[in-house]
Amino acid sequence: MITKTNRKLERTRRHARVRRKISGTAERPRLCVYRSNTNLYVQVIDDVARKTLVSASTLDKEVKTKYANKEAAKEVGTLIAKRALEKNIKDVVFDRGGYIYHGVIKELAEAARNGGLNF
Repeated sequence: MITKTNRKLERTRRHARVRRKISGTAERPRLCVYRSNTNLYVQVIDDVARKTLVSASTLDKEVKTKYANKEAAKEVGTLIAKRALEKNIKDVVFDRGGYIYHGVIKELAEAARNGGLNF
């Protein structure tokens, strides 16, 4: 009998596998992405100091699109890049959070790159 795969469990396994290899430092923090059904959250994290340096999401007042779609991803990507550059953060390590680099995640990454972040 074929069992149904638990997509959330598979994503957390992929994320844990990637997190074993990448880590954010003060010189090059980690750009972490979380996508829920309704919203999109992005953080720039220093894993050594265990601090969130900058964050942005679709819940922010600057973001006009309030869903986890491609238009919202572009807005959140430019917003996180703007906020990171204000804190003199240019180089980051991109953590896609176990999600496939396609669609919303790809749009967010490209918008962050166009906003001035290097990864």
